[in-house]
Amino acid sequence: MVTLNSADSALKSFYLPAITDALDTKANPFLAKIQKTSNNVTGKDVRKLVRMGINGGISAGTETGDLPTASGNKYIQLKSTLKNLYGTLEISDKAIRASVNNEGAFVNLLNDEMEGLVKSANYNFGRMLFGNGQGLLATVTSIADDEIVCVNSLKNVAEGMMIDFVAAGTKNVLMKNLKVESINHADNSVYLVGLTTGLTSTLIPAGTEVYLHGAMDNELTGLDAIFTADALYDCARVNSLMRPYVKNSVGAISENTIQEAIDTIEQASGGKVNFIICSWGVRRALMEYYKEFKVILPSITLEGGAQAISFNGIPVVVDRFCPDGTMYLLNTDDFKLHQLCDWQWIEAEDGKILKQVPGKPVYTATLVKYAELMCEKPCGQGMLTGITEA
Repeated sequence: MVTLNSADSALKSFYLPAITDALDTKANPFLAKIQKTSNNVTGKDVRKLVRMGINGGISAGTETGDLPTASGNKYIQLKSTLKNLYGTLEISDKAIRASVNNEGAFVNLLNDEMEGLVKSANYNFGRMLFGNGQGLLATVTSIADDEIVCVNSLKNVAEGMMIDFVAAGTKNVLMKNLKVESINHADNSVYLVGLTTGLTSTLIPAGTEVYLHGAMDNELTGLDAIFTADALYDCARVNSLMRPYVKNSVGAISENTIQEAIDTIEQASGGKVNFIICSWGVRRALMEYYKEFKVILPSITLEGGAQAISFNGIPVVVDRFCPDGTMYLLNTDDFKLHQLCDWQWIEAEDGKILKQVPGKPVYTATLVKYAELMCEKPCGQGMLTGITEA
């Protein structure tokens, strides 16, 4: 017989390991390459000492000359706050009671809820990897009618999302907790439900910012922050360690352009570029470049099962959230996902996972992870932008 106790037990012992594996290794090929660690987590923050340059106490001299003067390592401290990552599923009391004498039906119900939760988490955490921590999804370009808004891009917007409208350049929330019912890629429009009043250009003017509900300034510090933020991990960009390689307005892509960037990065950082991420159009342009020379780039399988092409032994992965005309040249060994713990269910005082929503005939369960993405050597990373896509 299915009971809330048996459902709790299934969530703990069976579903949690599967969800953890799916989110940590299959959500995104880049994320799968990043080491997860609880090191350097201090309270609610990540604090990591990073060595700059080399030890200055090394020299060569004469047989009877002075020994080199001691000169210890120089360090800077990187600091960032752990981000609170949540995922919530909901099961109605009616669904549970309908499955009380049918374990197979209840398993199917849980499987469906889990698949939806994992799919949503994969989408959003994959998106966060390319952001700057602020969580901006899009900006409003116009109001189509009382329930439809047009935005500048749908790259980071998906059906089912709960979103907030925030006044441009402020933290003033104009409307919140609206559901994206459907999207139309033909005109970049979004149909919303949950409105208490109709949309107007006076209420939601052009330039209004769109955020995932409650996520403004609370997301992982992604790649965009590494390359564009004025300061990173509470440190100014005053030394070479904190300055990545950036080349803008690249135009037509070529092997020499990529290799020159890789050589410059490796010379400056002493590390090795081992992972390349680009947009779909950039990958097509790269393949077209080699096609002219009748060269077919080899295909490789990455951890988690993702497919990639190889550039001189380095996997080239296409990602839906990578900005258009952009290629990232990364050393994944320099990245760590610092976490207080891996994915866990939030439990009540009595140890229960499924909890009734007050005043409603539904039960919810919430996954949580407290983590932050940190790159300890920004100078070992590179970005090419303005690439002409094919």
